[in-house]
Amino acid sequence: MASTDLLAVSCLAILIVVSDVSGSALLPTPAEALAGFGNTALITIGLLFAVVAGLEFTGGTQLATGWLLGRARGLRDGQLRLLLPVVTLSGFLNNTPLVAALMPVVGDLSKRTGVSSSRFLLPLSYAAILGGMCTLLGTSTNLLIYQEYRIKGGTELGFFSPGWVGAPAAICGLLYILTFTRKFLPERRPAVSTHDDPRQYTVEMSVTVDGPLVGRTIEDAGLRHLPGLYLAEIQRRGEVLPAVAPTERLHGGDLLILVGALESVVDLRKIRGLTPATDQTRKLNSPAWQRQLVETVVSQRCPLVGKSIREGKFRTRYRAAVIAVARGDQRVPGKLGDVVLEPGDVLLLEAPQSFLQHHGSSRDFFLVSRVDGGEVRRPERAWLSLIIMLIMVVAAATQLVEVVTAALVAAITMVALRCCTMSEARRSVDGSILLVIGAAIGIGSAMEKSGAASGIATGVLAMAGQNPLATLAIVYLTTMLCTELITNNAAALLMFPIAWTAAIDLGYDPTPFVVAVMIAASASFATPFGYQTNLMVYSVGGYRMSDYLRFGMPLNALVFVVAMILIPAHWGFQKFDPPAAVQVVEVEQSQ
Repeated sequence: MASTDLLAVSCLAILIVVSDVSGSALLPTPAEALAGFGNTALITIGLLFAVVAGLEFTGGTQLATGWLLGRARGLRDGQLRLLLPVVTLSGFLNNTPLVAALMPVVGDLSKRTGVSSSRFLLPLSYAAILGGMCTLLGTSTNLLIYQEYRIKGGTELGFFSPGWVGAPAAICGLLYILTFTRKFLPERRPAVSTHDDPRQYTVEMSVTVDGPLVGRTIEDAGLRHLPGLYLAEIQRRGEVLPAVAPTERLHGGDLLILVGALESVVDLRKIRGLTPATDQTRKLNSPAWQRQLVETVVSQRCPLVGKSIREGKFRTRYRAAVIAVARGDQRVPGKLGDVVLEPGDVLLLEAPQSFLQHHGSSRDFFLVSRVDGGEVRRPERAWLSLIIMLIMVVAAATQLVEVVTAALVAAITMVALRCCTMSEARRSVDGSILLVIGAAIGIGSAMEKSGAASGIATGVLAMAGQNPLATLAIVYLTTMLCTELITNNAAALLMFPIAWTAAIDLGYDPTPFVVAVMIAASASFATPFGYQTNLMVYSVGGYRMSDYLRFGMPLNALVFVVAMILIPAHWGFQKFDPPAAVQVVEVEQSQ
């Protein structure tokens, strides 16, 4: 099956070719069709990816949620502690990067509570969607529709306007998730799990003096049930504490010996209050934001074979620090620096980005590869990233500046203050989403200019019998169906001109119909491909299509009922005369 971005761009390309060859006045010119890629909302969405990258690479997301999730007990308690912050944050951050940043947190929560991650991941996606419906900044759909609304001359929608419907819908949705997860969402296991990795890394972490973990028990610190890891022992002032009880309290400077899979070791480094025990990372010349984690296998030609890591002066020779060692499925005994290297040992290194170039073809190693998600975090900038995000939200919400201006300044500040690098910001941008948005804007323009939107709107009015409430319901349901089939942004941009035209033909203010498109285009719960976050958790959670239908369709119905009650109650159906500029455009198009 072709991807959504390929289909969207292909349809746009066909329109451009036909328009250019035929010269028809009923189709947009190539410049008009491609204007969507310069749309302010599209640029804002791209900038928000970079803002969330700053939160992710500093651990700002974990800082904002970790204190709450660390004490979760059981399914309902874990869901409540996870979903409440998600609903709140997603009102001010783009959903896709937010869910991406929180997925590793869900893995930790799953292990800590003993509940399958499948019962957290899909609710995480749903909560992000529900929260995103509450503000203009919460989801790309709302931004796009708001931009089109303003172009048309609409003035009644403000930053929190969608919240009149979105907030009650989010509350009802959360209650539904908390009540019916056990009944409708079975426990699934992903196709690939960190537990499937036969390699068992031995890693040493130190408890930061005066850090947030000092004085907390192993259980409260979240070290009792680590995903894919176990705490082998604690070394404290020369004393070894094996088989540590969960009630043991941590002291500043404690050396923790942990054993587990690669992904779990990477996630371990995100826990605030833990730092690599080796001082070799602090002696590396390159700053933290220029380092990454690298996995390599020692060959028999390596000159350090038969020597300990410390004796062979590994850091001096290779300009990289050994973070962990794996030797098959067994624990490597002794301190990390005293480990005597053998051929076939797998080393996890913290190294400059140039390490791959210098040693990628070295005979000292069989394999040198970059670890996915292995960028070195900058926890000292976590608060800074949260402050930048807060200022962005306040500036946009109070309309001190335009949303795009707030996002632009926040993204530049994240890079300038080293919360993320420029390369990390670029990699965080999801190009497929931007392609779909840009192409869908052009297709929507073609539908409006050609009269297709007007024709469909006439059909909708005929079905509704000129009844505004019935028209509103049909617009909502049609948008919701399109969202489940062709993704949220494409559905919103295709349905906006239809909803606007239908309202104008009825003689009513289009605002409630526009809000219906906003809510319906986001309310995608019944398929994995209707919304990006639903697709992101699909394979990780081991879900099946039936899980989305069983768990999502009642939520679709619930949000529909809330919208049909609150949209007319708040906005009503007011008689409306289009602005003069809009009337002129519509007259020209009809001619």
